[in-house]
Amino acid sequence: MKLPPLTIGKFTARIPLIQGGMSVRVSTSSLAIPVAECGGIGVIGGSGIPTEELQEDIRKAKNATDGIIAVNIMYAMKNFYDLVIGSIEAGIDMIITGAGFSRDIFKIGKAHNTPIVMIVSSPTLAKLAEKLGAAAVIVEAKEAGGHLGTDRPLRELFPPIREVVSKIPLIAAGGITNGYEMAEMMDQYKADGVQIASRFVLSKECDVSDAFKQAYLDARKEDIVLTSSPVGLPGRAINTPFVKAMNAGQDFTTKKCPELCLKRCDHHYCINERLMKSKYGNIEEGLVFAGENTYKMKSILSVAEIFRQFTEQAEAVYKEGKGFCLAV
Repeated sequence: MKLPPLTIGKFTARIPLIQGGMSVRVSTSSLAIPVAECGGIGVIGGSGIPTEELQEDIRKAKNATDGIIAVNIMYAMKNFYDLVIGSIEAGIDMIITGAGFSRDIFKIGKAHNTPIVMIVSSPTLAKLAEKLGAAAVIVEAKEAGGHLGTDRPLRELFPPIREVVSKIPLIAAGGITNGYEMAEMMDQYKADGVQIASRFVLSKECDVSDAFKQAYLDARKEDIVLTSSPVGLPGRAINTPFVKAMNAGQDFTTKKCPELCLKRCDHHYCINERLMKSKYGNIEEGLVFAGENTYKMKSILSVAEIFRQFTEQAEAVYKEGKGFCLAV
């Protein structure tokens, strides 16, 4: 059986797979373009960068593919609305947002005929998003990398949200590493599609440093930990020397914010600065966000190969009816 397409607003993806939008400068057009070309939804991480830079990257992606290009913008960003309007002006297909909840974003989306996809971690917010006009909802559970809005695992969190969201697509996110798990979420849990992020860091097209990717490849299960974030949410990351020191109580407080990127920041360190260090290879001092199951992935593949594996694995399960194999 072929995987069903995923329709969000006026856009239909041939493969029901959204590539997670990872900031800062982790998922750029270099990654989003091949994802869109493979039939999924390519997502540019739009947080923590200047609006003009984001617009340039969106235009680059839109000029390179006829596939679907989205942008992920955290509500926690100080320039959230500038980034949203700038993305629309640059021709983005849809906007994905989380790390806070904006009611006004739905009015903006409606005014510009731009689908808004909301990332949530509770039935209450999922139901509200559907009511306010979200084109789709992404359920992001504790297994996800980066900022987390819940401590509940995906297979516990998804069912109660599925019960209250019925009119729009509901996407499963957090810890999905292969096509068998994708099939499980779509068949057994009735997800309309999945969002996957960490697997795409280990793609040839993701333009983070080799050291960043090696940190993923070297990570053991116990190396992926929770840490605090100036955003006000816990974050899941690899236990780099910086994270170890911070979790042990070392003070990294910044007296003056060098970036001024967040609406509210407790200044116990500059998250933009630490993410950029890892992006360019300084893993010792950097923050490397990663999903809970990153340790299961031990190869760097092309985006096309990732799509081929996910599709073949998922469709084999549907076709053969052998149940759900969770091994990588």
